[in-house]
This record gives sequence, C-alpha cells and structure tokens, in this order.
Amino acid sequence: MRWRLPTNLSPAVVTAGAFVLAAFLSVATAIWAAAAIETRSARNLVAALSGAGYAWAKVATDGLQVTLTGTAPSEAARFRAIALAGTVVDPGRVIDAIEVEDPAAIKIPDFTIEMLRNDDGISLIGLVPAGPIHAEIVHQLSDIAGSDAVTDMLEAADQPVPEGWQTAVTFGVRALARLPRSKVSISPYRVLVTAIADSPEEKAEIVAELKRKAPKGIDLVLDISAPRPVITPYTLRFLIDEAGARFDACTADSDKSRERILAAARAAGAQGRLACTVGLGVPTPAWADAVTMGIAALGRLGAGSLTFTDADVALVAAAGVSQEDFDSAVGELESNLPEVFSLHAVLTPPADEVAEAAPAVPVVTAMRSPEGGVTIRGRIGDELSREAVESFARSRFGVAAVHSAMRIAPDLPEGWSLRVLGALEALGELDSGTATVRPDRIAISGVAGSQTASDEVARILAEKLGNTAKLDLDVRYDEALDPEAGRPTAEQCVADINAILAESKINFEPGSAQITADGAATLDRIAERMRDCADYPIEVGGHTDSQGREEMNLALSQQRAQAIIVALMDRRVLTGNLTAVGYGETVPIADNATEAGREANRRIEFRLIRPERDAAAPAEAAAQDEEAPAIVVQTPDENTIRPRKRP
Repeated sequence: MRWRLPTNLSPAVVTAGAFVLAAFLSVATAIWAAAAIETRSARNLVAALSGAGYAWAKVATDGLQVTLTGTAPSEAARFRAIALAGTVVDPGRVIDAIEVEDPAAIKIPDFTIEMLRNDDGISLIGLVPAGPIHAEIVHQLSDIAGSDAVTDMLEAADQPVPEGWQTAVTFGVRALARLPRSKVSISPYRVLVTAIADSPEEKAEIVAELKRKAPKGIDLVLDISAPRPVITPYTLRFLIDEAGARFDACTADSDKSRERILAAARAAGAQGRLACTVGLGVPTPAWADAVTMGIAALGRLGAGSLTFTDADVALVAAAGVSQEDFDSAVGELESNLPEVFSLHAVLTPPADEVAEAAPAVPVVTAMRSPEGGVTIRGRIGDELSREAVESFARSRFGVAAVHSAMRIAPDLPEGWSLRVLGALEALGELDSGTATVRPDRIAISGVAGSQTASDEVARILAEKLGNTAKLDLDVRYDEALDPEAGRPTAEQCVADINAILAESKINFEPGSAQITADGAATLDRIAERMRDCADYPIEVGGHTDSQGREEMNLALSQQRAQAIIVALMDRRVLTGNLTAVGYGETVPIADNATEAGREANRRIEFRLIRPERDAAAPAEAAAQDEEAPAIVVQTPDENTIRPRKRP
C-alpha cells in the first residue's frame, strides 16, 4: 500500500508544514557543523600537544570551548602547553584547568645522619630508611656511649635503601667510636668526620687510621683539628751572660705575641734562630706586654736572668750591675707591669762579699748515657731521702737502668732532696746528658730529640724549685734523635721507590697483568720502603700505547696498576692510600707512530696525589709541578717495567 499526501489539505497547512521542516533541517545542520568543528579542534589539538611532548595534557571540548586538564611537571610546562593550544584554536576558546606537580611531594628523601659525640653523650639527628636499621644504629651507639646518654632524634621514611648506605653507616659508627670528641655526617657513599685531637701527633695517627680503614667507594672527608698544647706553668726564661743573650725557655699565647717577644729578645742582643712555643694556659692576655717589658729591662742591665712562671716574675741582676741601674730597672718594672704580675728582684752581690771558707760544697751529679743508663753520685741528707731519689729515678728511667752511688752526709742545704728530684725529672727530657745540683745553682746539659726540650727543662725546674732558682741550661737539639724528623716526606718516599726501580726491573707476563717471579725481590724492597710511606696518598697509574682496541687498553692499564697494589698488599703494606687508575692510551708522552714512542707510552706511573690539583690530568699536573718526583716505569714489548723520568 503506498502512502499519499492527502489532497484535501488546505494551502495554509501545507505552507506551515514546509516552514517547520525547513527549521528542523537548519537546526540539524547547525548541530552537525558544530560537532564537526568540535571533533576536528580536539583531534588537531591532541596531535599538536602529543607531538610537542605534552602527552600529559588532556583535551575536552564543549561546543567551541576547549578545556585543557592534566598534571604538568612544572609551571613552565603548563604555560607552554596553553600557549601551544592557542596556536591551534582561538586562544579565547581555551580554558586552563591544568594542575602542576608539587616537587616536594615527589622528591625522594635524602637519607642522612648527623652523629655528635662529646662528654655529655651521643646525639643523633637525620632521616633513615624505615625498618631495623634505625634500632641497630641506636643499639651500636649505646654500646659506644656506655653510661652516657644517647639522644635519638632520627626519623624514618619508607623508601628503598640507597646503594652504599649500609657501608657508609657502618664506617661512620666505627669512626665515632674512635673519636670521643667528634661529629660524623653520613650520607650514601660519603662520610664527613669533624673531630678534635689532643696533639698534632694524634691528629696524624687518626687521619692515617681512618684513611686506611675507609671502605672502597666511600668518599671520606676529614676535618681533624689539633688544639695548641696546654702549658702549665706558663714559663719563660731569658738570660744574658758571657755566652750572650738567649732563651732557656720561651712561651707565647699567640703568633703575634711570639713575634713581639722574639723582637724584644733581638733588641736585647739575642742572635741567630730563636724559638718560642705557642700554647694555651696563659695567665693573662697581658703576657706579651709584661715579657717584652722585662726583656727590655734586662737588656738595659746588660747581664742577669729573667724568669716568668705564670704571674710570678724573678729578675736576677748579675754581680757587675750597679745599684743605680738596678734600682732604675726595678722601679720601672714595678710601676708599669700589669697588676696581675708579682715582681721579685735580686742584685747579686760581688764575689768578695760572699766568699766563704767552706771546706766542701755538696754536689749531686746524674749522668744519662745514650743507651739509657743513669748513674747518680754525690751527697744526700739521709736514708729516707736516698730511697726517695732512687725510687723516683727507677720509675722514671727503668729499674735496670739506674745505678746509685750516693752517700749520706749531714748539714746539707734545706730542700736539697727536692732539688735533686727536680734535676732528675729535668734530665728525663734529654736523650743523654748530665744534671748537676749545687747549693747555688742547677746545671742541665745534653742532647734531646725534641725542639722544645729546653723549654720543658726550664718549666720543670721553675715549677719544682721556684722561678728564682739559678739555672745553667745547655740543651742541644739533635735532629737524628727526633722520631718525627726522621720520618721521610712524601717526596722522599717517591724518590726512594724510583731509585729502587732504577736498579732492577719488574716483569709482566705477555699481554696480562701477571707479575713474573723475577720481580719479587724488587717488590720486597719497595714494600719495605712503603712501610714508612703508607700515610701519603699516591696514585698508581697504568698507561698503554695506541695499538689494539681502546677498551682493551684501558682495561689492561687498570689491571696492571691494580696488580702492583695487590703485590704490595700481599707483603703486608697498608695500601689504603694507594689508588690504581687506568688511563689506557689517553695520556701519551711520546709519538705512537714510532716503536720508541710506543715503548715510552707503555708505562706505569707512581705520582703523589696533591689535594690542590686532584682534578688535574697527569699531564697537566706534571706541567704545573715539574719538580714533583714521580715513578715512571715502562712496559716494553718484553713486558718489563723500568723507571723513567717525567718529561
């Protein structure tokens, strides 16, 4: 059956229907056109954002409006995405709904520990991985602290344990156990140790020990300080006699004070090299003012002695000084010395006024031989005093080292045994020498391996006998007896090893890092020298010529440098400060186009590692310091090592 338009409709109805149909078609066409524009805009914008690396941006359309959403990695990325969208569609149609990541919310936590140890205990602060590590650290530090408190302010984060963290923590805890006054900062692969040592000698020992025990791969940074020695009593003794003007002992509280004191001594006639120990314990900041004033006064008198023991000052003028000059010098000192100082001045009378007809003058002489034996002869007041002197000598020098030949005699001066004990204690500062005790003076002479031995002798006698005691000191420093002076320098170590290598060769197996048997004797000699040089940082660098693949040359150079270190380690050498570095063919010292040049380039170099130029390449370091001794051993075709000079 076919449908037909009714024929009985009026013209008005037909016209109205036509208008309705036309309106419907217009709306449908508009909707279709808007949807097409919306789809095309979204498709073009998505393609543009993805192509520019902004795939995180999401596009939503609503009619002609375009909304950008998503999370931008940064504010700059958000701005660039919006600007790009404005080039694809009308900027007025773009709605910004993009969020920006919070950097703090995604940052991986930095695991660090700050450990502070002092007399009050141990304090911890920092961030550690969650788990048993926290409790283990606190337990270990509690064992170290003993009865002292451990203050735990550590926080934990549930993040993966970084590589190298446990190694750094273990070493840091061991370092803290070694140092009672220290701060240890730990992070993965890095340990910073800040500590105070009791002396420069202890500082050197601590630095060497920590460097030796530092694990491979840990960046160890050391800041060890050694405070100045505490001197008590604070002593200075300056005298002028027939031998000239000189110090028996000199102490200053600062470098500036030392320079002032030495300048005053030179103005009073002292010549040659003058030494003055800088240390803590000064009784007053006005020490240098008082000392320079006293030295100047003695210089004007021309002969005598000046002794400072803390704030007590003793000025003894020689017999030839006139009363007028003495009164003038003493009056000036009494009027101008800082208030804290107390002056005791004596003018020695002429010899004819004090001559006595005593039949015998008591004397005690103690002699110490270079081998350490001590012989004591002379007079002592009673049996108890003799036992006291002998007991002190045996405790100071050793029971078997002391031989006593003292005889008991009556009517000795008051305090005689105390003078003898003081002289024996002073003699203990010498490696060999003689101490002579008389009623009017004590004489100490001999040789010592310490540059401050004369200072110590004068300080001991002033403390035991008073600063007015008359002393004759003649203490000579012998560098050969000084254990520190006999220690080789880093340059001497390298030069000595270079000389050993110049005398004999070390051979490698062809094409490998295996050292042949004939190199054992040379390595033994190098190991013996290295026992005194283990504290110095030295690089063992391996080098090859340009033949062969670069990767193989680099690996072989590293292996041969490491083989030298392993061979020294097998000989019980501390190798913690030796570093093996393979350079391959990257640092030639000759032309690789010739056989002679290739032979020169096949080498192992020992060089000092100097902190100020660690970052410099070996060739640059050599150019900066042509005088720096180095060991250069070549490996020619027959795989031998021999020394050569740095070009």
